[in-house]
Amino acid sequence: MNIQEMKEKKKEKGYTNEQIAELSGVPLGTVQKIFGGATTSPRYDTLKALGKIFLPMERERYYASVVKDASAAYTVKRQGEYTVEDYYALPDEQRAELIDGVLYDMASPETLHQMVGGYIYARFLEFISKNKGNCIPLIAPLDVQLDCDNKTIVEPDVMIVCDRDKLYKNRIYGAPDFILEVLSKSTRRRDMVIKLQKYANAGVKEYWMVDIEGRRVFVYIFDEENYPVIYGFDSKVPVYIWGGQCEIDFSEVYNYIRFLIES
Repeated sequence: MNIQEMKEKKKEKGYTNEQIAELSGVPLGTVQKIFGGATTSPRYDTLKALGKIFLPMERERYYASVVKDASAAYTVKRQGEYTVEDYYALPDEQRAELIDGVLYDMASPETLHQMVGGYIYARFLEFISKNKGNCIPLIAPLDVQLDCDNKTIVEPDVMIVCDRDKLYKNRIYGAPDFILEVLSKSTRRRDMVIKLQKYANAGVKEYWMVDIEGRRVFVYIFDEENYPVIYGFDSKVPVYIWGGQCEIDFSEVYNYIRFLIES
């Protein structure tokens, strides 16, 4: 993929230079020079790293697979045309998300992923129980009909819902107040770009992305301009929707998973 093609993809997908730098590992200054036209002949390794983020990622590829409908016939639709009905017609063993009519394959989460999500969920539950709060913390797998339409169903790792009218037996109908995603190789691009935009537009108030590999937490408060705020794993991260009364100590999170990382 040449520079012009990448510029077109960047415009099409709405990527910022900061997002491209984060996803590719290329320094922000280099990204700015390339897409600003100051650098016309970047190194091959740089082009290769940049090109990867515009191509389907492993296990996050768009797939135009057959979807079994209610009549037991098989139909194939174009990406962007799938609906909630198609999503629920997938085989039980097929994990997927539906975003704006596009089906995304989902890999089974790894142990570290589940340990981090579970630990933070437990701290939220403890805080709510102690303070007799009305909010409900929830953990995947649980469907979220984010836009209250038939084109999007997502499955965040951890969420908090404070409006109980949004809770149904088999799904959440509407945007949670808080969402946390644990980044992995298979979902990194989706969580950092596609779902970031969806959550902001849907009315999610607070979005955390936990990067275990980089030992960072990206915090987005969507009604404030200066985001993300980036914390290290040596930090206590306040929960904005609760006015900072609840904090997650990521040094404790790391100590909880240290034996798997350092073994």
